[in-house]
Amino acid sequence: MKMNADIKAELISIGAIDIDTSLLGRITIPTAGPGAGGKAFFFRSGKRRVRLVVDPGSPLRAFKDNGEIVIMKGGKELVRGELEEELIHCPGQAYITMSERCIYDCKFCPVPKLKGKVKTKEELLALVEEAHRLGRMKGISITSGVEKSPEKEVERAAELVRALRKYNVPIGVSVYPTKDSSRILKEAGASEIKYNVETMDREIYDKYCKKPPLDFTLECLEDAIEIFGKNHVFTNFIVGLGETDETVEKYYEELAKMGVIPVIRAVGVHPLRFGELEAERPTKERLLGLAKMARRILDKYGLDARVSKTGCLPCTGCDLNPHIDL
Repeated sequence: MKMNADIKAELISIGAIDIDTSLLGRITIPTAGPGAGGKAFFFRSGKRRVRLVVDPGSPLRAFKDNGEIVIMKGGKELVRGELEEELIHCPGQAYITMSERCIYDCKFCPVPKLKGKVKTKEELLALVEEAHRLGRMKGISITSGVEKSPEKEVERAAELVRALRKYNVPIGVSVYPTKDSSRILKEAGASEIKYNVETMDREIYDKYCKKPPLDFTLECLEDAIEIFGKNHVFTNFIVGLGETDETVEKYYEELAKMGVIPVIRAVGVHPLRFGELEAERPTKERLLGLAKMARRILDKYGLDARVSKTGCLPCTGCDLNPHIDL
């Protein structure tokens, strides 16, 4: 059976799978975001793709059969497909992280606890060159924690973008915004921008997002639309932190009306964050319902989640893309 939207939503709702890691081949360990430090892989079936974390305790199990990867749940076959090789963290993209540490302590993110590496410009350029040599690089995505200040990360990202323009592929940047970050990054050569709101529920934001005020991010997103244009400005919108669907819909529309495409991201609780937040992974029914809502709203405001060339929307591994998966 090939993966449809219903099956993909079920796989995302679980998020992890038991698989013999010797089957995985070349994978990269993410160093930014809620999934940082975990081993995961990409599974493709038909026209759809999903990214699953390796976890021997998962109710999902995968094995190889007649050259295909079969995913089972409760003794029943869910779907068949193949493993998809990454370039860096993503098929088709060099997805690189500048600073694997962060001065902010958002409770859904393990990066402040991991205290990872801050890569040099030379190390980052070498990673992209390696991806380029493989011959499948269609885009470059740059993300980062905050080592010292958002301004410093924007400065580093701009310098990196200027050096990467020689590859003649779209370059997307996802960093903490600053007052002038959109202008700086656009002038450097960035094609797309992403500033994450994380959640639009003010109470939840104040409880779990230990970073600059939400209203500042919204102002920066509005500025980004003026500079990058519709369909090229994005934001992550985490669901599963206690917000209601009504809240999601209200603020999803607020963002779309601005020209921003929100990416609805199922919450995941990293082991380093156990006990620090109350979260519940959304069910497949909720994910499907929110994806349908998202498509309706994007269509209303003339936005298209198929247009983006970098980051999460073209990847589709962790989320349901309203215009690709539905």
